[in-house]
Amino acid sequence: MNDPEDEATPPETAEPRSSFLEEKAFKSRTVLLFGAVTDASARELTRRLIALDADSSAPIDMLVSSPGGHLESGDAIHDILRFISAPVNMIGTGWVGSAATHLYLAVPRERRFCLPNTRFLIHQPSGGAGGPASDIAIHAQEIIKARERIARTIARETGRPLDSVMLDIERDRWLSAEEAVDYGLVGRIINHKADLRH
Repeated sequence: MNDPEDEATPPETAEPRSSFLEEKAFKSRTVLLFGAVTDASARELTRRLIALDADSSAPIDMLVSSPGGHLESGDAIHDILRFISAPVNMIGTGWVGSAATHLYLAVPRERRFCLPNTRFLIHQPSGGAGGPASDIAIHAQEIIKARERIARTIARETGRPLDSVMLDIERDRWLSAEEAVDYGLVGRIINHKADLRH
């Protein structure tokens, strides 16, 4: 009969891989937005940005690959990016669309980068309001206000005339990395992390 003491004891439970990666990301001052912009992603992202800002005034690198999502959640991230003191390097990859483009524009153009295959999408907000006609009318007015606000942000951050931007976002407008630079959304296309410091 085997002595229980002789049996191999199971190894101690290792720290979850996600916690290890979280710690590495924090130490490297990197935050990620991958996927839809939601209340949950906005809460998590702003929490990290505030923590990194409190930790140091060194630059924060933020990588974005998102189709967009909830406009007001994008607004929250946009405003926190402008609220904190630490500078943020915004790095687009994959695609940056809709509400994600809005938060991408929260940093100065010289800190807006993208990788070569990134695509950008700008357009007006959409709504699917139902209910009484009076409520639908209220929602329609709010969408018009949001459209004007988004257009003003794009115009301010790209240097383009507001009237031109209003026309550009009337329908979906896709831009390649090179087109986004020409438009003023992106400051520079980069290939390597070292390019951020040049």
